[in-house]
Amino acid sequence: MRLPIALLLFLTSMTSPTTEPPASFDIEGHRGCRGLMPENTIPAFIKALDLGVTTLEMDVVISQDKQVVVSHDPYFNADFSIAPDGKPVDKARQKELNLYRLAYDEIRRYDTGSNGNPKFPEQQRLKAYKPLLSEVIERVEAYRQVHNLPPVAYNIELKSEASEYNISQPEPAPFCDLVQTVLKDRLPANRIIIQSFDFAVLKHWKQQADAGHYPTVRLAALVENLRGAEKNLAELGFKPAIYSPYYRLLSRKTIQSLHEQGIQVIPWTVNQRKDMERLKRWGIDGLITDYPDRAVGL
Repeated sequence: MRLPIALLLFLTSMTSPTTEPPASFDIEGHRGCRGLMPENTIPAFIKALDLGVTTLEMDVVISQDKQVVVSHDPYFNADFSIAPDGKPVDKARQKELNLYRLAYDEIRRYDTGSNGNPKFPEQQRLKAYKPLLSEVIERVEAYRQVHNLPPVAYNIELKSEASEYNISQPEPAPFCDLVQTVLKDRLPANRIIIQSFDFAVLKHWKQQADAGHYPTVRLAALVENLRGAEKNLAELGFKPAIYSPYYRLLSRKTIQSLHEQGIQVIPWTVNQRKDMERLKRWGIDGLITDYPDRAVGL
């Protein structure tokens, strides 16, 4: 049953700004728990909480009316999206449904859960929608308080790439500003991670934090290229709190080198228990997974 909005807001306001996130091995629920529930939806984040994640990982894009929407793609993915008229989204036309050109009221009318996802057969099918980041925080914090669950961190990926500036997304500066406006006064800085494959986003956030315009949060460099950590960090131009590569790019030596520089290592997306156990033996600080249930007891 959905709690009354007044109660949700009251419970959210009870969150102390000095509350510390868990300091143990960091289990991050990828898009909530994509393997089990519709990705980047309220049910996925609530399920991840019940499974004991220490961090909720999610993606954000921007709508036409400048709302921060929780979504991996800046369009409606035909693998699992249903249009307001009840018809599945056409694969050939999915990218025409550019969220940056749609008002949020229209975006919310699409069902992104009832069809399930063929790539994740264990995923529960249920009607769901792309929520606003503000709603995710509100609902998660209310649920956490009601069920006496420990505080979690929010790992928020700004979905950004230079070729899409002003096409399916804003440029880094206004993108960061919109996200920061949502986060301000809703979460303490020590429970926020900002991550991106677009290093321009991370550079801008750091510049604004250094200037005192943004809070100092943990920044995570997402990596899927073969250049290696040294070259990627040189391109970034500063040492992030977290280096977050595709898990198959990691070695013991890379993990050790990053730790020597004071950088945590949290790879994505680790879905097999044997890989989780091996990487933990190698010394990673946490992992991002579609299946938080498989990480229980690590």
